[in-house]
Amino acid sequence: MARSRGRRPMSEINVVPYIDVMLVLLVIFMVTAPLLTQGVQVELPRTAAMPIAELKDEPLIVSVRADGSYYLNLGANPEQAMTLPDLQTKIAAVLRRSPATPVLIWGDTHVPYGNVVTLMSDLQSAGVQGVGLVTENPLPARK
Repeated sequence: MARSRGRRPMSEINVVPYIDVMLVLLVIFMVTAPLLTQGVQVELPRTAAMPIAELKDEPLIVSVRADGSYYLNLGANPEQAMTLPDLQTKIAAVLRRSPATPVLIWGDTHVPYGNVVTLMSDLQSAGVQGVGLVTENPLPARK
């Protein structure tokens, strides 16, 4: 059988264009993946929050007052204000001993959003995997 000029048999498919497309897709994913993982992961409630189920470990509660001061329900004097680095150090020490310890944030209504985000970011760098935001139920209690 004689081959006709200019035609290739099916076994000689040119894959170079496919490789080029795959390399372009790889570059796109490499550039966009870090952008997707930045930020603090929080699941905000869509409706009135339900009470937290019984926790196995007692949670660490970080309180943020309207003036921006931070408090932790741990230690001899939980009413003493703390700096973010001190708070981060104490929480990291607790999580080294008990990594499953939940961390909850009690934020005053008038605390700027930036303070809460900074706190959540610092908690994440201290090793906290997930943070809960505590709210009050706006509905009156039913009897």
